[in-house]
Amino acid sequence: MAQTVSTMMALGVEAPDFSLPDARGKTVSLADFADAPALLVIFMCNHCPYVKHVADELAKLAIEYQGRNVAIVGINANDVESHPEDSPKKMAEEANRRGYTFPYLYDETQEVAKEYHAACTPDFFVFDQDRRLVYRGQMDASRPGNNVPVTGADLRAALDAVLARKPVPPNQKPSLGCNIKWKPGNEPEYFG
Repeated sequence: MAQTVSTMMALGVEAPDFSLPDARGKTVSLADFADAPALLVIFMCNHCPYVKHVADELAKLAIEYQGRNVAIVGINANDVESHPEDSPKKMAEEANRRGYTFPYLYDETQEVAKEYHAACTPDFFVFDQDRRLVYRGQMDASRPGNNVPVTGADLRAALDAVLARKPVPPNQKPSLGCNIKWKPGNEPEYFG
């Protein structure tokens, strides 16, 4: 199983804008979440074993934090030509099966993934109320096969700090997962 590490975009940068369709064709934009005290952007997909490993806990975490007014959005930027299991139709099926309560968006051009410097699935980005990046890193220390329970501890600590209007610790561990499946010739300069 190949591993790719998050690019760890600089803290403090403003959330890049997006306007993307969900798996059913409804467009969702960054502006839709303007009133939320925090925004969690997750680059994810259906097929990656790292995403599958955390998916059930991610669904639970989303319900919990959406109940605290955190805006959450999942974005799939994978090339569906090479990975048809990540197609919008399959995304809708996966969202239903997993019980995802957040919009699961499709970045067909891969431009949004590039703006976020997303590198792997899953890749997590937490923005504060001013939409400044305060956390980019792992959900927790669990990985497929390492026998560490999936708790979402690191991500929960970041979200709790933002909601309490406290600083998120700057010592953050990068997310690890499968690389985003870039379209041939569309790989960003930070890839590989």
